[in-house]
Amino acid sequence: MARYTGPSCRLCRREGQKLFLKGERCYTDKCAMNRRAKAPGQHGEGRRSKPSNYGIQLREKQKVKRYYGLLENQFKRHFDKAEKQSGITGENFLRILETRLDNAVFRMGMASSRKEARQLVTHGHFTINGNKATIPSMVVEVGDTIAVKDKSKSSAKFKAIAEKSVNIPSWLSVDPEKMEGKVVALPVREDIDIPIEEHLIVELYSK
Repeated sequence: MARYTGPSCRLCRREGQKLFLKGERCYTDKCAMNRRAKAPGQHGEGRRSKPSNYGIQLREKQKVKRYYGLLENQFKRHFDKAEKQSGITGENFLRILETRLDNAVFRMGMASSRKEARQLVTHGHFTINGNKATIPSMVVEVGDTIAVKDKSKSSAKFKAIAEKSVNIPSWLSVDPEKMEGKVVALPVREDIDIPIEEHLIVELYSK
């Protein structure tokens, strides 16, 4: 499946804000947004006209796609699923994105970025309820236990990850020593700490 393989920092510069796509680097002076915050391309510093409502909605959609590392079709499928559920579509949508396996692994602190989490899941380093899980887009449910595979726990990479301190959202319970976490609840809007205006995406798809 096609996936963006260009410079991650270029995406942050295009959106005009940090998307934290490169893990720890984003918190250092090496971050491109600290050194060169203008939009990419030869006209990045040129004067821009005021964006239309559609332009604002489109940029919000692109930003969220890039936060979670999704392709257009994946993004639309998740939205269509959220729209069919009862409740507020925007919040349903964010809940689905948050409970993707790759995002859950990232939120557990078992990867420095969602991109790395997706790679680790694809390479078979995690299990769900004791069963090998290699599909990053799997949606985890309340009661699911996500764990690093026994063979992978001894690797230097996971040992280093386990020693780092991260903020764990309230919908997850994590045991760093066992390198596993459990979904104790579905995430609510307050658990999602990235700056997203989901109503703009709902408005965009409602046209």
